[in-house]
Amino acid sequence: MVNMKAENYPPIETIIKEIQERYNIVGREAELRMCIAAKLAGKHILLEGDVGVGKTTLAHAIAQYFSQNLERVDGDERYSSARLVGHFDPPMVIDKGYTWESFVPGPLTVAMMNGSILFLNEINRMPEGTQNVLLVAMDEGMVSIPKLGVVKAKEGFYIIAAMNPQEFVATTPLSEALRDRFAWVRLEYQSEEEERSIVAVKTGVTDEDVISLVVRVTRMTRDWPELRRGSSIRGALDYASIMQFMDKNNPEAWVSAGTMSLATKVELEDGVEKRVEDVIKEIIIQAMEDEGFP
Repeated sequence: MVNMKAENYPPIETIIKEIQERYNIVGREAELRMCIAAKLAGKHILLEGDVGVGKTTLAHAIAQYFSQNLERVDGDERYSSARLVGHFDPPMVIDKGYTWESFVPGPLTVAMMNGSILFLNEINRMPEGTQNVLLVAMDEGMVSIPKLGVVKAKEGFYIIAAMNPQEFVATTPLSEALRDRFAWVRLEYQSEEEERSIVAVKTGVTDEDVISLVVRVTRMTRDWPELRRGSSIRGALDYASIMQFMDKNNPEAWVSAGTMSLATKVELEDGVEKRVEDVIKEIIIQAMEDEGFP
């Protein structure tokens, strides 16, 4: 990945505004500023943050703004280096031998051959051996294909990786060597005001009472002592979308919609014997009292 020339692009603040407007991104000025500067400087980006903070949204927005294709990989503990680089198709090998015709390129090879962006979602769920394949690709812009030779990256090849915090279950710490090759950007949950704006933009809900309460409830789950993990903004989006079709003057409707929306997005703390729906109900009732709902 070569450095881009700054004079070929508008000022970063102009790019930020364009990306926000084109792709309906609320806020995130600081994070966008860092990502754009890293992209223009040719430094691969590692986005770190909780589930649902917008890592994927930023990756797609950057790719679209710079008019690049995006090859996406969703990491898990079974994602092998062969899946990342590519593999030979056995029937084709029998017919053609070990040739390019019998080789099925993986997303890393495709991105390098096409000068695309490789988006590695949940990179820290990949095995260490798979992660290590990236080192030469990032350092030297090349990947070695056994029996075929070396693929050199076309101009434009770029990596954006995303990871959940290391305390999440089933994550593999990135090696020091791999972390050293990324520019790092942390994404935190956004402010309450920005989250209300996100709900309005993404759901089309216009009722300020609904938006305010669903965001309040969702944010409360993140600090509730009986929950180990609270909900991301996705919980508020689902809650608002469902609640607009229910009776907002009925407390039971709020509890029903909130339970549907949040039960799959929160996790009880160890030792809590209550059911998750009972904890959610307590949070909703407290939020309604705080907001002055009847």
